[in-house]
Amino acid sequence: MDVIHSTEIPPLISVLPFILLLLAIAFLPLIKGYWWESHKNKAQAIGIFSLPILLYLLFKDPFQLVHAFEEYIAFILLLGSLYTISGGIALVGEVIPTPAATTLLLGLGMVLANFIGTTGASMLLIRPLLKIMATRKTVHHTVIFFIFLVSNIGGCLTPLGDPPLFLGYLNGVPFTWTFKLWKPWLLLGSGLLILHFVLDYLIWKKENPFNISRIMEGNWKSPGVKLHLEGKINFVFLFGVVLSVAFLGSPYREIFMIGMGVLSILVTPDELRARNSFTYDPIYEVAILFLGIFITMQPALLILRSKGQTFGITEPWQFFWISGTLSSFLDNAPTYLTFFNLAKSLGTSGSIPGIPEEKILEAISLGSVFMGANTYIGNGPNFMVKSVAEAAGIKMPTFFGYMLWSIGILIPSFLIISYLFFD
Repeated sequence: MDVIHSTEIPPLISVLPFILLLLAIAFLPLIKGYWWESHKNKAQAIGIFSLPILLYLLFKDPFQLVHAFEEYIAFILLLGSLYTISGGIALVGEVIPTPAATTLLLGLGMVLANFIGTTGASMLLIRPLLKIMATRKTVHHTVIFFIFLVSNIGGCLTPLGDPPLFLGYLNGVPFTWTFKLWKPWLLLGSGLLILHFVLDYLIWKKENPFNISRIMEGNWKSPGVKLHLEGKINFVFLFGVVLSVAFLGSPYREIFMIGMGVLSILVTPDELRARNSFTYDPIYEVAILFLGIFITMQPALLILRSKGQTFGITEPWQFFWISGTLSSFLDNAPTYLTFFNLAKSLGTSGSIPGIPEEKILEAISLGSVFMGANTYIGNGPNFMVKSVAEAAGIKMPTFFGYMLWSIGILIPSFLIISYLFFD
Protein backbone atom coordinates (compact mmCIF):
# COMPACT_ATOMS: atom_id res chain seq x y z
CA MET A 1 0.00 0.00 0.00
CA ASP A 2 1.35 3.43 -0.91
CA VAL A 3 2.13 5.77 1.96
CA ILE A 4 0.57 9.22 1.62
CA HIS A 5 2.90 12.00 2.66
CA SER A 6 1.14 14.27 5.15
CA THR A 7 1.05 18.00 4.44
CA GLU A 8 0.37 18.82 8.11
CA ILE A 9 2.95 21.15 9.65
CA PRO A 10 4.18 19.86 13.03
CA PRO A 11 3.44 22.09 16.03
CA LEU A 12 6.32 24.23 17.22
CA ILE A 13 6.47 22.31 20.52
CA SER A 14 7.53 19.21 18.55
CA VAL A 15 11.00 20.78 18.25
CA LEU A 16 11.41 20.55 22.03
CA PRO A 17 12.71 16.93 22.13
CA PHE A 18 15.47 17.90 19.68
CA ILE A 19 16.49 20.84 21.88
CA LEU A 20 16.40 18.66 25.00
CA LEU A 21 18.52 16.02 23.25
CA LEU A 22 21.15 18.61 22.36
CA LEU A 23 21.17 19.81 25.97
CA ALA A 24 21.56 16.21 27.15
CA ILE A 25 24.53 15.68 24.83
CA ALA A 26 26.02 18.91 26.17
CA PHE A 27 25.43 18.50 29.91
CA LEU A 28 25.15 14.80 30.79
CA PRO A 29 28.88 14.17 30.17
CA LEU A 30 29.54 16.94 32.71
CA ILE A 31 27.07 16.04 35.46
CA LYS A 32 26.90 12.24 35.01
CA GLY A 33 30.11 11.50 33.16
CA TYR A 34 30.60 7.92 34.37
CA TRP A 35 26.94 7.07 33.62
CA TRP A 36 27.16 8.67 30.15
CA GLU A 37 30.19 6.58 29.18
CA SER A 38 27.97 3.49 28.89
CA HIS A 39 26.53 2.99 25.40
CA LYS A 40 23.51 1.32 27.02
CA ASN A 41 22.79 4.44 29.08
CA LYS A 42 23.23 6.67 26.03
CA ALA A 43 20.71 4.51 24.16
CA GLN A 44 18.21 4.81 27.04
CA ALA A 45 18.53 8.59 27.04
CA ILE A 46 18.16 8.72 23.27
CA GLY A 47 15.04 6.54 23.51
CA ILE A 48 13.41 8.88 26.02
CA PHE A 49 13.88 11.95 23.83
CA SER A 50 13.10 10.20 20.54
CA LEU A 51 9.96 8.27 21.51
CA PRO A 52 7.49 11.22 21.35
CA ILE A 53 8.64 12.19 17.85
CA LEU A 54 8.80 8.57 16.75
CA LEU A 55 5.14 8.08 17.73
CA TYR A 56 4.11 11.42 16.25
CA LEU A 57 5.66 10.64 12.87
CA LEU A 58 4.37 7.06 12.94
CA PHE A 59 0.79 8.29 13.07
CA LYS A 60 1.03 11.67 11.32
CA ASP A 61 3.72 11.25 8.68
CA PRO A 62 5.04 7.69 8.28
CA PHE A 63 6.60 8.64 4.93
CA GLN A 64 8.85 11.15 6.68
CA LEU A 65 9.76 8.57 9.30
CA VAL A 66 10.74 6.02 6.65
CA HIS A 67 12.73 8.71 4.82
CA ALA A 68 14.53 9.63 8.06
CA PHE A 69 15.53 6.01 8.68
CA GLU A 70 16.73 5.63 5.09
CA GLU A 71 18.92 8.71 5.48
CA TYR A 72 20.21 7.50 8.84
CA ILE A 73 21.14 4.06 7.49
CA ALA A 74 22.96 5.61 4.52
CA PHE A 75 24.72 8.04 6.86
CA ILE A 76 25.90 5.48 9.39
CA LEU A 77 26.95 2.96 6.73
CA LEU A 78 29.06 5.64 5.05
CA LEU A 79 30.71 6.62 8.33
CA GLY A 80 31.09 3.01 9.41
CA SER A 81 32.64 1.80 6.18
CA LEU A 82 35.10 4.71 6.00
CA TYR A 83 35.97 4.28 9.67
CA THR A 84 36.59 0.56 9.26
CA ILE A 85 38.63 0.94 6.07
CA SER A 86 40.76 3.82 7.34
CA GLY A 87 41.44 1.80 10.51
CA GLY A 88 43.40 -0.60 8.32
CA ILE A 89 45.86 2.09 7.16
CA ALA A 90 48.72 2.61 9.60
CA LEU A 91 51.49 5.22 9.65
CA VAL A 92 54.73 3.47 10.63
CA GLY A 93 57.78 5.42 11.73
CA GLU A 94 57.68 8.84 13.32
CA VAL A 95 57.37 12.47 12.30
CA ILE A 96 58.66 15.23 14.56
CA PRO A 97 55.38 16.90 15.65
CA THR A 98 56.45 20.48 14.99
CA PRO A 99 53.86 23.19 14.29
CA ALA A 100 54.92 23.11 10.63
CA ALA A 101 54.28 19.35 10.39
CA THR A 102 50.86 19.45 12.06
CA THR A 103 49.76 22.46 10.03
CA LEU A 104 50.95 20.82 6.81
CA LEU A 105 48.81 17.77 7.57
CA LEU A 106 45.77 20.00 8.12
CA GLY A 107 46.43 21.70 4.78
CA LEU A 108 46.72 18.31 3.07
CA GLY A 109 43.40 17.24 4.56
CA MET A 110 41.77 20.49 3.46
CA VAL A 111 42.74 19.77 -0.16
CA LEU A 112 42.03 16.04 0.00
CA ALA A 113 38.50 16.65 1.34
CA ASN A 114 37.46 17.94 -2.09
CA PHE A 115 38.24 14.61 -3.74
CA ILE A 116 37.30 11.97 -1.18
CA GLY A 117 34.82 14.04 0.83
CA THR A 118 35.12 15.58 4.28
CA THR A 119 34.13 12.26 5.85
CA GLY A 120 36.70 10.26 3.87
CA ALA A 121 39.51 12.73 4.52
CA SER A 122 38.65 12.92 8.22
CA MET A 123 38.65 9.18 8.72
CA LEU A 124 41.83 8.75 6.68
CA LEU A 125 43.91 11.43 8.40
CA ILE A 126 42.76 11.65 12.01
CA ARG A 127 44.76 8.60 13.14
CA PRO A 128 48.02 9.71 11.44
CA LEU A 129 47.54 13.13 13.04
CA LEU A 130 47.07 11.61 16.50
CA LYS A 131 50.08 9.34 15.96
CA ILE A 132 52.28 12.25 14.91
CA MET A 133 51.24 14.20 18.02
CA ALA A 134 51.46 11.24 20.41
CA THR A 135 54.48 12.74 22.20
CA ARG A 136 52.88 16.16 22.58
CA LYS A 137 51.19 17.11 25.84
CA THR A 138 48.57 19.43 24.35
CA VAL A 139 46.76 18.07 21.31
CA HIS A 140 43.07 19.05 21.48
CA HIS A 141 43.57 22.42 19.76
CA THR A 142 44.89 20.71 16.62
CA VAL A 143 41.97 18.25 16.64
CA ILE A 144 39.58 21.22 16.81
CA PHE A 145 41.25 22.87 13.82
CA PHE A 146 41.15 19.48 12.09
CA ILE A 147 37.34 19.49 12.50
CA PHE A 148 37.19 23.07 11.22
CA LEU A 149 39.34 22.50 8.14
CA VAL A 150 39.25 18.83 7.15
CA SER A 151 35.80 17.80 8.36
CA ASN A 152 34.01 20.89 7.02
CA ILE A 153 35.56 23.94 5.36
CA GLY A 154 37.95 22.03 3.11
CA GLY A 155 35.30 20.26 1.08
CA CYS A 156 33.60 23.10 -0.78
CA LEU A 157 35.30 22.94 -4.19
CA THR A 158 33.63 19.84 -5.68
CA PRO A 159 30.27 18.07 -5.29
CA LEU A 160 32.22 15.13 -3.83
CA GLY A 161 33.40 17.30 -0.96
CA ASP A 162 30.21 17.57 1.09
CA PRO A 163 26.65 16.15 0.77
CA PRO A 164 24.90 19.54 0.27
CA LEU A 165 27.00 20.26 -2.81
CA PHE A 166 26.30 16.81 -4.18
CA LEU A 167 22.56 17.52 -3.80
CA GLY A 168 23.11 20.71 -5.75
CA TYR A 169 24.81 18.72 -8.49
CA LEU A 170 21.85 16.32 -8.60
CA ASN A 171 19.53 19.33 -8.93
CA GLY A 172 21.23 20.84 -11.96
CA VAL A 173 24.32 22.66 -10.64
CA PRO A 174 27.21 21.84 -13.04
CA PHE A 175 29.94 19.68 -11.54
CA THR A 176 32.62 22.33 -12.08
CA TRP A 177 30.52 25.23 -10.78
CA THR A 178 31.80 24.80 -7.22
CA PHE A 179 35.33 25.64 -8.42
CA LYS A 180 34.07 29.24 -8.30
CA LEU A 181 34.17 29.03 -4.51
CA TRP A 182 37.97 28.88 -4.47
CA LYS A 183 38.47 32.46 -3.25
CA PRO A 184 36.52 32.16 0.03
CA TRP A 185 37.86 28.59 0.43
CA LEU A 186 41.46 29.77 0.07
CA LEU A 187 40.98 32.90 2.18
CA LEU A 188 39.29 31.15 5.09
CA GLY A 189 41.40 28.01 4.88
CA SER A 190 44.75 29.78 4.70
CA GLY A 191 43.73 32.15 7.49
CA LEU A 192 42.85 29.26 9.79
CA LEU A 193 46.04 27.38 8.87
CA ILE A 194 48.14 30.43 9.77
CA LEU A 195 46.21 30.85 13.02
CA HIS A 196 46.76 27.19 13.88
CA PHE A 197 50.47 27.45 13.16
CA VAL A 198 50.84 30.46 15.46
CA LEU A 199 48.79 28.87 18.24
CA ASP A 200 50.58 25.53 17.93
CA TYR A 201 53.94 27.29 17.91
CA LEU A 202 53.12 29.05 21.18
CA ILE A 203 51.93 25.79 22.74
CA TRP A 204 54.98 23.94 21.37
CA LYS A 205 57.26 26.47 23.05
CA LYS A 206 55.49 25.94 26.37
CA GLU A 207 55.97 22.17 26.27
CA ASN A 208 58.28 20.68 28.85
CA PRO A 209 61.80 21.60 27.69
CA PHE A 210 63.05 18.06 28.29
CA ASN A 211 60.21 16.67 26.18
CA ILE A 212 60.98 19.03 23.29
CA SER A 213 64.67 18.26 23.48
CA ARG A 214 63.96 14.54 23.43
CA ILE A 215 61.68 14.95 20.43
CA MET A 216 64.09 17.11 18.44
CA GLU A 217 67.03 14.79 19.11
CA GLY A 218 65.00 11.91 17.69
CA ASN A 219 65.73 9.55 20.59
CA TRP A 220 62.08 8.55 20.64
CA LYS A 221 62.08 7.41 17.00
CA SER A 222 61.77 3.79 16.04
CA PRO A 223 65.39 2.91 15.15
CA GLY A 224 65.91 2.03 11.54
CA VAL A 225 62.22 2.45 10.61
CA LYS A 226 61.59 4.72 7.65
CA LEU A 227 58.30 6.60 7.65
CA HIS A 228 55.78 4.71 5.50
CA LEU A 229 52.19 3.56 5.27
CA GLU A 230 51.03 0.00 5.78
CA GLY A 231 47.71 -1.42 4.67
CA LYS A 232 47.78 0.55 1.41
CA ILE A 233 45.32 -1.90 -0.18
CA ASN A 234 42.69 -0.11 1.87
CA PHE A 235 43.03 2.95 -0.36
CA VAL A 236 41.34 0.88 -3.07
CA PHE A 237 38.39 0.21 -0.75
CA LEU A 238 38.35 3.85 0.37
CA PHE A 239 38.05 5.16 -3.17
CA GLY A 240 35.49 2.44 -3.89
CA VAL A 241 33.25 3.92 -1.20
CA VAL A 242 33.76 7.45 -2.56
CA LEU A 243 32.86 6.34 -6.09
CA SER A 244 29.79 4.48 -4.83
CA VAL A 245 28.53 7.68 -3.20
CA ALA A 246 29.09 9.58 -6.43
CA PHE A 247 27.66 7.13 -8.95
CA LEU A 248 25.40 4.56 -7.27
CA GLY A 249 21.88 4.95 -5.93
CA SER A 250 20.26 3.26 -2.95
CA PRO A 251 20.31 0.34 -2.09
CA TYR A 252 23.26 -0.56 -4.36
CA ARG A 253 25.37 2.19 -2.81
CA GLU A 254 24.88 0.85 0.72
CA ILE A 255 25.50 -2.77 -0.36
CA PHE A 256 28.73 -1.71 -2.08
CA MET A 257 29.90 0.24 0.98
CA ILE A 258 29.27 -2.78 3.22
CA GLY A 259 31.21 -4.93 0.76
CA MET A 260 34.19 -2.56 0.82
CA GLY A 261 34.21 -2.60 4.61
CA VAL A 262 34.02 -6.40 4.77
CA LEU A 263 36.87 -6.76 2.26
CA SER A 264 38.97 -4.39 4.35
CA ILE A 265 38.40 -6.53 7.45
CA LEU A 266 39.26 -9.71 5.56
CA VAL A 267 42.51 -8.56 3.96
CA THR A 268 43.92 -6.34 6.72
CA PRO A 269 46.04 -8.13 9.36
CA ASP A 270 44.63 -7.86 12.88
CA GLU A 271 47.96 -6.65 14.23
CA LEU A 272 47.85 -3.64 11.88
CA ARG A 273 44.48 -2.55 13.32
CA ALA A 274 45.83 -3.21 16.80
CA ARG A 275 48.72 -0.86 16.01
CA ASN A 276 46.09 1.79 15.30
CA SER A 277 44.38 1.00 18.64
CA PHE A 278 41.32 0.30 16.49
CA THR A 279 38.02 -0.39 18.26
CA TYR A 280 34.41 0.04 17.19
CA ASP A 281 33.49 2.15 20.24
CA PRO A 282 33.59 5.50 18.39
CA ILE A 283 31.23 4.29 15.65
CA TYR A 284 28.90 2.77 18.27
CA GLU A 285 28.71 6.12 20.04
CA VAL A 286 28.04 8.05 16.84
CA ALA A 287 25.41 5.50 15.71
CA ILE A 288 23.50 5.81 19.00
CA LEU A 289 23.59 9.61 19.26
CA PHE A 290 22.79 10.32 15.63
CA LEU A 291 19.85 7.92 15.64
CA GLY A 292 18.24 10.23 18.18
CA ILE A 293 19.34 13.33 16.26
CA PHE A 294 17.93 12.06 12.95
CA ILE A 295 14.56 11.27 14.57
CA THR A 296 14.11 14.35 16.74
CA MET A 297 15.24 16.86 14.09
CA GLN A 298 12.49 15.83 11.64
CA PRO A 299 9.84 18.28 12.94
CA ALA A 300 12.34 21.13 12.65
CA LEU A 301 13.11 20.14 9.04
CA LEU A 302 9.40 19.86 8.19
CA ILE A 303 8.68 23.28 9.70
CA LEU A 304 11.64 24.76 7.84
CA ARG A 305 10.45 23.22 4.57
CA SER A 306 6.89 24.52 5.04
CA LYS A 307 7.67 27.95 6.48
CA GLY A 308 10.90 28.74 4.62
CA GLN A 309 9.27 31.23 2.25
CA THR A 310 7.87 33.25 5.18
CA PHE A 311 11.34 34.09 6.50
CA GLY A 312 11.64 37.13 4.21
CA ILE A 313 15.09 36.08 2.98
CA THR A 314 16.10 37.80 -0.24
CA GLU A 315 19.75 38.91 0.09
CA PRO A 316 22.82 36.69 -0.34
CA TRP A 317 24.17 37.52 3.13
CA GLN A 318 20.84 36.44 4.65
CA PHE A 319 21.01 33.10 2.85
CA PHE A 320 24.61 32.66 4.02
CA TRP A 321 23.88 33.24 7.70
CA ILE A 322 20.49 31.57 8.02
CA SER A 323 21.32 28.44 6.01
CA GLY A 324 24.63 28.28 7.89
CA THR A 325 23.13 28.74 11.35
CA LEU A 326 20.57 26.00 10.75
CA SER A 327 23.25 23.75 9.24
CA SER A 328 25.16 24.10 12.51
CA PHE A 329 22.51 22.04 14.28
CA LEU A 330 20.44 20.30 11.60
CA ASP A 331 21.49 18.02 8.77
CA ASN A 332 23.13 20.45 6.33
CA ALA A 333 22.02 18.48 3.25
CA PRO A 334 18.21 18.98 3.57
CA THR A 335 18.84 22.49 4.92
CA TYR A 336 20.79 23.30 1.75
CA LEU A 337 18.04 21.85 -0.42
CA THR A 338 15.33 23.86 1.38
CA PHE A 339 17.13 27.15 0.78
CA PHE A 340 18.11 26.07 -2.74
CA ASN A 341 14.41 25.73 -3.63
CA LEU A 342 13.56 28.92 -1.75
CA ALA A 343 16.18 30.78 -3.78
CA LYS A 344 14.81 29.35 -7.04
CA SER A 345 11.42 30.84 -6.20
CA LEU A 346 13.08 34.28 -6.19
CA GLY A 347 14.47 33.82 -9.69
CA THR A 348 16.95 31.65 -11.53
CA SER A 349 20.44 32.21 -12.88
CA GLY A 350 20.74 33.94 -16.21
CA SER A 351 23.77 31.90 -17.28
CA ILE A 352 22.77 28.45 -15.96
CA PRO A 353 19.05 27.71 -16.40
CA GLY A 354 17.21 26.03 -13.56
CA ILE A 355 19.46 27.01 -10.64
CA PRO A 356 19.19 29.99 -8.27
CA GLU A 357 20.90 33.29 -8.95
CA GLU A 358 24.60 32.50 -8.63
CA LYS A 359 25.54 34.89 -5.82
CA ILE A 360 22.72 33.47 -3.69
CA LEU A 361 23.75 29.92 -4.59
CA GLU A 362 27.30 30.73 -3.48
CA ALA A 363 25.93 32.00 -0.17
CA ILE A 364 23.84 28.87 0.44
CA SER A 365 26.72 26.57 -0.54
CA LEU A 366 29.28 28.26 1.68
CA GLY A 367 26.89 28.69 4.59
CA SER A 368 25.85 25.03 4.56
CA VAL A 369 29.40 23.70 4.22
CA PHE A 370 31.40 26.17 6.32
CA MET A 371 29.06 26.47 9.29
CA GLY A 372 28.75 22.74 9.76
CA ALA A 373 31.94 23.31 11.76
CA ASN A 374 30.16 25.38 14.42
CA THR A 375 29.12 22.40 16.58
CA TYR A 376 30.05 18.77 17.10
CA ILE A 377 26.79 17.73 15.41
CA GLY A 378 26.92 20.17 12.50
CA ASN A 379 28.44 17.58 10.17
CA GLY A 380 28.77 13.81 10.45
CA PRO A 381 32.59 13.60 10.70
CA ASN A 382 32.77 16.12 13.56
CA PHE A 383 31.55 13.84 16.31
CA MET A 384 33.41 10.89 14.84
CA VAL A 385 36.72 12.78 14.99
CA LYS A 386 35.94 13.77 18.58
CA SER A 387 35.20 10.14 19.49
CA VAL A 388 38.37 8.83 17.84
CA ALA A 389 40.45 11.45 19.64
CA GLU A 390 38.87 10.61 22.99
CA ALA A 391 39.42 6.89 22.36
CA ALA A 392 43.11 7.78 21.93
CA GLY A 393 43.11 9.37 25.40
CA ILE A 394 42.77 13.03 24.36
CA LYS A 395 40.50 15.15 26.53
CA MET A 396 38.32 17.05 24.08
CA PRO A 397 36.18 20.09 24.93
CA THR A 398 32.56 19.58 25.90
CA PHE A 399 29.73 20.45 23.50
CA PHE A 400 29.64 24.07 24.66
CA GLY A 401 33.39 24.13 25.18
CA TYR A 402 33.84 23.35 21.50
CA MET A 403 31.34 26.08 20.62
CA LEU A 404 33.47 28.60 22.51
CA TRP A 405 36.26 27.79 20.06
CA SER A 406 33.96 28.04 17.04
CA ILE A 407 32.35 31.28 18.23
CA GLY A 408 35.71 32.83 19.02
CA ILE A 409 37.47 31.74 15.82
CA LEU A 410 34.93 30.84 13.14
CA ILE A 411 32.21 33.46 13.65
CA PRO A 412 34.63 36.42 13.18
CA SER A 413 36.01 34.61 10.12
CA PHE A 414 32.49 34.15 8.72
CA LEU A 415 31.79 37.86 9.29
CA ILE A 416 34.80 38.65 7.10
CA ILE A 417 33.64 36.20 4.41
CA SER A 418 30.13 37.68 4.54
CA TYR A 419 31.44 41.25 4.22
CA LEU A 420 33.87 40.49 1.39
CA PHE A 421 31.66 38.27 -0.74
CA PHE A 422 27.99 38.86 0.16
CA ASP A 423 27.65 42.43 1.42
